[in-house]
Amino acid sequence: MTFAWYGHLKTLNSKPWIIAALVSWGIALFEYLLQVPANRLGYTVMNVGQLKILQEVITLCVFVPFAVWYLKEP
Repeated sequence: MTFAWYGHLKTLNSKPWIIAALVSWGIALFEYLLQVPANRLGYTVMNVGQLKILQEVITLCVFVPFAVWYLKEP
């Protein structure tokens, strides 16, 4: 989701916003198609709170390097 939400800021900034939105929605759809079954499987061994905390930890572990290396943010 990180690339769907923020990747267009660098790669598609010269394109109209609608193009960026459609590309981002396509990436997000693919990721949701993976996330929903993963959450259903994860729910068999974890509770909702644990799944949410795991999601946030993974998000931070992905977003920080993405922002530093790909987006060149300090």
